[in-house]
Amino acid sequence: MLSVDELSDDKSNPLDILEFIVGQNEWPYERMGDEEIVAAITGEWCDFHMRYLWMADKNILQCAGQLDVRVTAKFRPNILEAITMINERLDMGYFSIWSDDNSIMFRSSFVPSTDANDTAQACDIVTKTIFAEINRYFPVFQFIIWGGKTPEDAIEATMLETVGNA
Repeated sequence: MLSVDELSDDKSNPLDILEFIVGQNEWPYERMGDEEIVAAITGEWCDFHMRYLWMADKNILQCAGQLDVRVTAKFRPNILEAITMINERLDMGYFSIWSDDNSIMFRSSFVPSTDANDTAQACDIVTKTIFAEINRYFPVFQFIIWGGKTPEDAIEATMLETVGNA
């Protein structure tokens, strides 16, 4: 999915590295100065926006996959319960509801290394993680909002693993 083979060591802003990665994947994107990149991603179940926010004063890179799903008041308690149950299963990052527009996000942050190759690997890992977790858990939210399932039933249905092959 991602490749960082052609990076040089002179990248000080991690968005330069991310712009390279996003470009290699041919994801449409917009860069807003030295602080933010927003890319449009097509996942297995849905399209979403990947947001990378560089806070140079804090030396923190925030990364988020923002789903184009709005959580209405009717479904908010069940979505929050599902998010809590999902977050207990995650090793890196977390789901939340963004209060500005009630969209579901998967977020992760890290402090980039001073070494460009290490930062490139970290950017690659966090991007792959966001992509994988959104693909894995989007059906849970879909089952709750559009299917009327409880959080427990939605997670159980989504996490069903088949054994063998037909």
